[in-house]
Amino acid sequence: MSETFRQRLRALPDFPADLPTFDPGSAPADPAELFRSWLDEALAAGERQPHACSFATVGPDSQPSSRMLILKDIDESGWQVASARTSRKGRELSATPCGALNFYWPSQGRQVRVVGSVAELSAEASAEDWAQRPGADGKTNPQWQVYAVIPAEIEFWQASHDRHHIRHRYGAAT
Repeated sequence: MSETFRQRLRALPDFPADLPTFDPGSAPADPAELFRSWLDEALAAGERQPHACSFATVGPDSQPSSRMLILKDIDESGWQVASARTSRKGRELSATPCGALNFYWPSQGRQVRVVGSVAELSAEASAEDWAQRPGADGKTNPQWQVYAVIPAEIEFWQASHDRHHIRHRYGAAT
């Protein structure tokens, strides 16, 4: 008898044998500081593209829409990503300026989720980001926009083999 797809999925490993530990009691007050630390640990563990994240927006039909983007920066304006204003996500953000980022580092058994309102950064910031992209040819792109997710909630999640995963939230009540 052949295995079912469900059985095949169930047989896949969840997390690596060695997982880092995380004590929420020792977490810094600034979630960006903890994120940078986890990103550094993901890099040291050989995680490819640890700055890649799923970015979810809401469409006009109130259905979620998600795609992968690259985190550009974290500063006082928020957690920054970029896209064309005319793209699907650009149109969705224009109509409903809220979004969610999700970072996942399988080698560490870690996720970080950032949820909040989304603001457009200045035309100058967007032009600078466009010019700094790999392969930039010196031409401008007036449709390019840097967006900042202004966190209402940030959740750090650490896997545990006993399934008592650790969640540490900043912002919204648990």
